[in-house]
Order: sequence, then structure tokens, then C-alpha cells
Amino acid sequence: MKLEIQIIESLRKGIPPQIGVEKYSVGNEKLIEGIKKYHLSSIDEIGKMRFISGSWGGGKTHLFRLIRDIAFQENCAVSNVELTVDSAPLNKFEQVFYSIVRNISTPTYYQKSQFSDVAPIGTLIEESLYALGGSKIEPESEITYEQYSKAVEKLMANKGIDIDFKKMIQHYWQTYLPDSPNKAVVEQVREEILQWFAGEGTISTFRKRFGVNKMVSRQNAKLMLQSLAQFVKLAGYKGLVILFDEAEQSYSIMRKSALRDAHNNLLSLINNIQTIPGIFMIYATTPDFYTDPKHGIVIYGALASRIGKPEDKPPDALDVIWNLDAVVTELKDYQKAARKIRNIYIEAYPEAKNKISDESETDKFIEELYKKHPKLGTVKFWRVMVTALIQKYDSQMEGKKFPTEKIYKDIMDRLREE
Repeated sequence: MKLEIQIIESLRKGIPPQIGVEKYSVGNEKLIEGIKKYHLSSIDEIGKMRFISGSWGGGKTHLFRLIRDIAFQENCAVSNVELTVDSAPLNKFEQVFYSIVRNISTPTYYQKSQFSDVAPIGTLIEESLYALGGSKIEPESEITYEQYSKAVEKLMANKGIDIDFKKMIQHYWQTYLPDSPNKAVVEQVREEILQWFAGEGTISTFRKRFGVNKMVSRQNAKLMLQSLAQFVKLAGYKGLVILFDEAEQSYSIMRKSALRDAHNNLLSLINNIQTIPGIFMIYATTPDFYTDPKHGIVIYGALASRIGKPEDKPPDALDVIWNLDAVVTELKDYQKAARKIRNIYIEAYPEAKNKISDESETDKFIEELYKKHPKLGTVKFWRVMVTALIQKYDSQMEGKKFPTEKIYKDIMDRLREE
């Protein structure tokens, strides 16, 4: 489906689209340019970490999607991980590593993810084989022994990747050779290998099947992260962008000992991130994370001194903490976004150019909506705005005319039902 149509279909429901966020985003231009200039441009040279502070609905998810799309454009792989007490608690870094692996995406994978059930890390491993073997990826294509050998030689020569990590990659590559078993057997072998990266299964099974001597564990998880960063670069990407999204208040329900371990792991990441070239981490959480006297980083002096507190100013890329709550969205920002959405609508439906409101009429429509609720929360007004705007354009495409009052009432009634 055409990207512009996907975007409009999501906005029609008042839902931010998964991709193409940069096509209508406003207000983050300076920050994004700084991220590209100061962080993504040098990601292969030095590891870095930044933090985001934002209240619920403050735009963290939107910014993450924007950064992800920009990272893809800058030839980086991306992993978006939600840190929760149950699935990826920071006090158990091996589980965090498993989540990083499970959620890693390459630009190629993301483009075809709606049509493929291949695991993201599997796509990365496949891409690396063709890249190192000197071949282009073609559907159902086989790899030659010469290409496979060339790829293995380059893999084994990389001293920054753990030997067991290399062995599992090599076994996965072998499934692409001409004499590989039937497709069902190949898929089973690949699934077993991916389970090792996800921390599933037992060492005895993997030792017997693949000759490895260890699983990813608490003791070696950070070293495995270094291996992953090196492998991403070996596969032809500049680096790996890791987007950590701290679940709302998840740290506040941790036991005291677990919270201490989580803080220790975070401090360790901060202290060692520069030694992991190819990694750019962004940790997003709520303001309480920085200030809560019971669960925030203020209870751990060493950690608090390394991170600090959010400053009451719009974020700059070189800041340690990007404070989204300091960003003020004004009427002109909404109008600018609306004009961008108008352009996307015309790209999706070219015949709309002469049927829907022009830019000045669109500006006036948004102003009328804004005046009704000038103090409405940013997130809620955004939903009202995009849903009403698309409905207005849809009506105009059908030759119908609805006054702003009618559209506004319909939208508010729909939002109340949710």
C-alpha cells in the first residue's frame, strides 16, 4: 500500500501511523537535525546514551517513531524496547538483551514486515550473509559455497564478536547453502538458533546441536550487546539505535533490591557506553524517574550525578536529558502540521488537489477548532485536529459541505465513545 495512503488511513482514525511520521511532524526539527549531526553521524565511532523526560501523552512515542524513521534513513538498525517489570526489567539485563534482539529491525525488514513472518534478527542475519558474501538478496535465492566461505572468513576475523555468537550466526548461514534440507527442516533449525539469541532453551541442547559453550546470561549480557553492535556494523549498517521506553511507573513497583540492581545496571551502561561503538541508546521515562524520593534516581547519588535533572527548556541534541514537557505547541505548529497533512492527502489521492481546502482555508479551519479548546491537552487536541481535518477533506472529495460545528460535534462524539 502506498505510504501516503497508510498515513491517511491511520490519521482518519485519530491514530498516529507507525511509519512516515517525519512527513507531517513539526516542532522537532532542530532536535532531529542535532541527533543526525552529533549522534548518528558518529555512531560507528563511539557509543552514546541520552535520556528523555516526558509526562504521559507528552510525545515520547511520537519522537521515538520519528527517530526510528530517521535512523533507518541514516542506515542504522533500530530496536524499540519497552522496559517492564515482567518482560524486560532493567535489573535483569539478560532479559533486556533478549528484548533488544526480539525487537531489532532493519530498514529492509520494516518495509516488508507487514507481509513477512520472518523474525527481525533473522532478517539481519540473512542480510549480513548476502552483504559479506558479495551478493544481492533475492527472494528464495541460494547462496554459493564461495559466498558463504567469504562471509564466514569476515565474521571469524572480527575480534569484537563473541565466539559462540559467531557459531550461531554461522549455523544460521548454513541453512542458505544449496544442499540444505527441505524447507520445513530449515525453518526448524533457524527457529532453534533464534531461540538461543532470545534466551530460550538449555545449554545442553545448544552445545549438542551447535557446539556452543554458553547461553546469554546475567554475567555476559553486556558483552553480548557489544557483540551485537559489532555484528550490526559487520552486516553493513552504521550502528544500532536502541530506544528504551520505561513503562509508566514500572520502577516504582520494583522491590528495593531489584531497584538497586536496575540502578546499578543503568549506571554501568552509562559508564561503559563509550566503549561500545555502534550503539546509540535513548532512555525515555516520566519526570518522576528523576525526582521521586522513594524510587527515582535521586536515591542513588552516583547515578543522579551522572544523569542530572530535566532542565526547563526545549531539548537540544547535546543535552543529557531531552525535556519534552518544556516544548510548547502553539496554534501555528498545528497549522503547519495540518498543511503537511494536506500535502500527504493530495499525494495519496492526486484528484484531491482541486477539491479540498487550500492552505489558507485549512489554517482557518484549524484556528476555529483551536479556539474552541485552547487549553485542551496536546494529545487530545491533536486527535481532534487530525480526525476532523481528514473528515473535512473526505467530505469535500465527495462533494459534500459540512460546517466546522458539525464536523467538530461528530469527532467529539466519536472520541467520547472510545
